[in-house]
Amino acid sequence: MAAMSGGVDSSVATAILTERGYEVVGSMLRFWPDDKPTGAFDLCCSPDAAYDARRIADGLDVPFYLLDFRDTFQEIVIDPFVPTYEAGSTPNPCVWCNRHIKFGAFVARAQALGCEFMATGHFVRRVDGAHGPELHRGLDDDKDQTYFLWALPRGILRYLLFPLGDLTKAQVRAMAAERSMRTAQKKSSSGLCFVPTTVKAYLDEATRAKPGRILDASDGYAVVGEHRGVVYYTIGQKKGLGLYKSHLERYVVDLLAETNEVVVGTREMCRWRALEAGRRNFLTDDEHVPQRVEAQVRYRQKPEPATLTLLAGDAFRLEFDDPQFAVAKGQSAVIYSGDRLLGGGVITARSA
Repeated sequence: MAAMSGGVDSSVATAILTERGYEVVGSMLRFWPDDKPTGAFDLCCSPDAAYDARRIADGLDVPFYLLDFRDTFQEIVIDPFVPTYEAGSTPNPCVWCNRHIKFGAFVARAQALGCEFMATGHFVRRVDGAHGPELHRGLDDDKDQTYFLWALPRGILRYLLFPLGDLTKAQVRAMAAERSMRTAQKKSSSGLCFVPTTVKAYLDEATRAKPGRILDASDGYAVVGEHRGVVYYTIGQKKGLGLYKSHLERYVVDLLAETNEVVVGTREMCRWRALEAGRRNFLTDDEHVPQRVEAQVRYRQKPEPATLTLLAGDAFRLEFDDPQFAVAKGQSAVIYSGDRLLGGGVITARSA
């Protein structure tokens, strides 16, 4: 089963599979509601995208099915989004969509239909290692998507194929053009598919945020401004703070949802050497995870050397060689060994 989104990546991935001799079934997940807001789901999940996916499947002589996952998407992805912001954390909904829906439920559906593998257009490499299948970064560093796959159930790795893992985005577009695909120059999707315009506008509609105090941690927690709602601020934010002393260079260093306060400080105060994370998920046995690893706390970040310590339950601690900027609770701490994705967790605490 090939997961098709109506974009160029999944179109080429499906074509590659057919050309390699696989018997392919194309499928797309339906997330959009009947009363889809204007602008939402426009690129990767819309009815228009489904039309494109179906036309590509027809051109490849591949059966195509639209699978309804609206209720699951609402429960797993949309419902927790705003409450996470309201609690002073920063959600990472794509991680859980991948774990529970785009891969977890999709693999189960593929198996139910008698398929031996599920394939996607992600820029990820599957490598068969000494202890089983491994996930490695895609060849195109700019498009690598392993950061969002750390929470995948380990048991499904042997069912996954990633035809684009050894290609660059430019090569994928060229292959689509060579095959006269309608998606060859289609704009790539970005951001959150269920957010019509911006996260700020989405929160405007979904929350009743209250103004509160901005405190300066570098000045005895003096009041230096007023915020318009904790949900609108992120760790590391510098612009748009509206401080009373306009000359101050300050960054958001903490969000206190329980007291409705935003804490700012110097750039140095927005750097943390250590973090703790929960909801741990490793893609190999614990004993095969080294103490010395590389880790990312944001998608667009170079992996940084760190020491890993397993804690009780599903928690772990990372101590970085160098302090990391803007470590946000709720975001993912993702662990690598070289190009190999080892797993990750959700950041719950930070320390200097």
